[in-house]
Amino acid sequence: MNIERKMIEGYKTHDVFNQPPPLEDYNLYLTNPILKGCVEQFNASWAHLQLTKFGAQMGSSKVIQWGFLANQFTPALKAFNRFGFRINEVDFHPSWHELMHLAMANRLHNLPWVDQQPYCHSVRAALMMMASEVEFGHLCPISMTFSIYPVLNKQAPKALKDWLGKLLSNEYDARYLPFDKKNGVLCGMAMTEKQGGSDVRANTSWAKSINDTDFLLTGHKWFCSAPMVDAFLVLAQAPKGLSCFFMPRYTPDGQLNNYSIQRLKDKLGNRSNASGEIEFTDAYAVLLGEEGRGVATIIEMVNHTRLDCAIGSTGLLHQATVQAIHHCQNRSAFGKKLINQPIMLNVLADLCLETEAATQLAMRLALAFDNENKSEQEEVFKRIVTPIAKFWICKRTPAMVYEALECLGGAGFIEESILPRLYREAPLNAVWEGSGNVICLDVIRAMQTQSNSLKSVISELELALGINPLLDKFIRDFVKKSSASLLENNEAESRTLVEHMAKLLQASLLTRYSPEYVAEAFVESRLVNNHSLVGTLSSKHNFKEIVNRMWLGV
Repeated sequence: MNIERKMIEGYKTHDVFNQPPPLEDYNLYLTNPILKGCVEQFNASWAHLQLTKFGAQMGSSKVIQWGFLANQFTPALKAFNRFGFRINEVDFHPSWHELMHLAMANRLHNLPWVDQQPYCHSVRAALMMMASEVEFGHLCPISMTFSIYPVLNKQAPKALKDWLGKLLSNEYDARYLPFDKKNGVLCGMAMTEKQGGSDVRANTSWAKSINDTDFLLTGHKWFCSAPMVDAFLVLAQAPKGLSCFFMPRYTPDGQLNNYSIQRLKDKLGNRSNASGEIEFTDAYAVLLGEEGRGVATIIEMVNHTRLDCAIGSTGLLHQATVQAIHHCQNRSAFGKKLINQPIMLNVLADLCLETEAATQLAMRLALAFDNENKSEQEEVFKRIVTPIAKFWICKRTPAMVYEALECLGGAGFIEESILPRLYREAPLNAVWEGSGNVICLDVIRAMQTQSNSLKSVISELELALGINPLLDKFIRDFVKKSSASLLENNEAESRTLVEHMAKLLQASLLTRYSPEYVAEAFVESRLVNNHSLVGTLSSKHNFKEIVNRMWLGV
C-alpha cells in the first residue's frame, strides 16, 4: 500500500524521458566522415575551411528552422497587382530568401565557373549535398542557374553577354526588375508540355523570327521550374525545327514579357519551391545555338542538373540515415538502446551501406566533371555515368528514406520531425530531368553512339581488380559480356543493365576507398545476393563498425 501511494505521489504525467534530443547545432561536414573522405581522396581538401564553415551553418538550429518554415508557408502566386495589371510574381516566406542568400553567398550556383582552384565541381558537390540535407526546394533555382551558365557562355549571341556577369554574382536579389537593374539574377527552364512530357520533340510551342537571333514565342508549358526567376530556357518549334531559346522576364526595353503564370502546382514534395504552368503569346526570346538543334543545345544544361539530381538525392539519403542513427542511439526499448538491438542494427548498417555507396558514386561523378577537359576518357565517363548515377541513386533514395522513417516509428511520421519532408522530397529527382525509362534509354544511346563510353566504365571498374575476389568475378563477367550483346537495342532490359552497372561502379569505389568490411558487405548483399529488403544483411558482417563509420554524432 505504501509503495502504491509513493508511486502515485511521485508520478507526473508530463515527465519526458527516453526521447532523443533535437538533432541541431552540429556540423554537417565534420560529422560526415564519408563525405570528408571523398573530398580528400578526390583532391579537393583545399576547401576544408569553407566546407567546415558551411557545414556548421547548415546544421545550426536557425537554418534548420528556415527549412521547416519555408515548407510550412509555401509560395503563393501573385498574378496581378491591386490595379489589375499582370505582374507574374510569387510571394515566399522570409525563410526562403534567407536560404537563397546563404546558398548564393557560398557560390553553390557558380563555384566551378568563378574559382580558379582545382576540383571545384567536387567542392560544390559537397556543398550541395549538405544543403539538400536541410532544405531541398531552394536548390532548384540554384541548380538551374548553375547549369544554364555553361550553355549561355558557349551559345549566347552578343545581345546576351551582359547576362553572364549577373549570373556569376554572389548576391541574391529577389526584386522583380529588369536584369540590368539587379545585383544578381537566377534562371529556370520550361521544357515540358502537357501533350508531350518527356517527348520534347512533340512540343507544340512555336517561334517566329524577328531577325537572326530574336524571336517571338507562343505556347504553353505544363511545368515551368521556378517561374519567379529572371529568365528561362524554353524549347519551341522554329521554322527549322525544335530550337532552344532564352526568354527573359523583361524585354530589352524594360517591359514585362508577354507571358503569364497560370497557376502554381500543388505538389507532393518540393513544396517550398514554386513550380508553375506558364502561357506565352509573342513573348520575346533569343535563339541559343543553332536553329533546329534545341535538344543538342539544352543537353549541356540537362547534364549538369542530372548531376545535381544524384548529389541531392545522396544528401536526402544521408540526412534520413543520420536521423535514424541519432534516434536509435538515444531511444531504448525492451531494456536496451535501439542501436544495440541486433535487428535494428542490421537495418541501420544497410542504410549506411547504401548511403556510403551513393556518396562515393556522386562524388566520383563530380570529379569527372572536374576532369572532363583534361582527359577524353573522363569526358566520355561523365557522359555515360551521369545518367547511370542519376537513375540508381534517385531510385534507391525513396525506399531508403522510408526505412529510416520507420526506424523512428510513429515519431517519424510526425511533421515536426524532418522525415516526412525527406520522404516527400525523395521521389522528385527520379522524375526531374528525365524519369527512369528515359534515363536508361539515354545510357543505351551513349553506349551505341560513343564506343569509348562503355570502355571508360570498364577502365574504372578494373581499377578495383585484385582486392576482392568476389567483385573480381563480377567485373570479369561484365567485361566478357560487354561486346555486342550489351550494345543490342534491348530497351525492355535496359533498367536491369543500368542497375547492374551502377552497383558495379559503387562496389568498385567502395573496394578502393572504404574499409574492407564495408566493401565486402556491399558486394555480398548487392551483387551476390541481390537483396531487396533493407535489414537483411548476413550477421557475419560488422554492423556496428559500418554504422559507427557513417556519422560521428553530436
